[in-house]
Amino acid sequence: MPRTMSVADSILIDATPARVYQQLSDPTAMGRWSPENRGAAVRGDRREAFVGMVFEGRNRRGAVGWTTRCTVTAAEPGKRFAFRVHAIGLRRPLVPGPIATWEYRFEAVDGATRVTETWTDDRRWPDFLAAAFDRVATGGKTFAQFQAGNIRTTLRRLKAALEADAE
Repeated sequence: MPRTMSVADSILIDATPARVYQQLSDPTAMGRWSPENRGAAVRGDRREAFVGMVFEGRNRRGAVGWTTRCTVTAAEPGKRFAFRVHAIGLRRPLVPGPIATWEYRFEAVDGATRVTETWTDDRRWPDFLAAAFDRVATGGKTFAQFQAGNIRTTLRRLKAALEADAE
């Protein structure tokens, strides 16, 4: 059976699309919500997201930490934010190659925002090799199953933080 190459989930947040976009399009803040990401360092002086922005994300799963190099591919305030992960390494992202694409879409719904987070597996490995690697890296799951859980956690944490900040 071929592997699942993309998973997505959505949540309704009591905030405007512009406010949710502002939070999610700041790579340095992602560590507030993500179960794996610990923040990022953005290259250059600009802090607002723009297409072509490069950042290095710091990540941790259990005892293992790693760094990724990412490039923003969509930065449409209040509508869409996306980036592709294209290098990885332990302390520095030295190994180049397609890894994943993350996308966030924002839709106004009755005074709130539906946020949809999507992960796409950009690895072009044979399915048997990806399946073996995934089981080791995720503790027995496929990356699609693992990322579905991460997405759900991220969205719930984001909702809790933004709605608590509004009170």
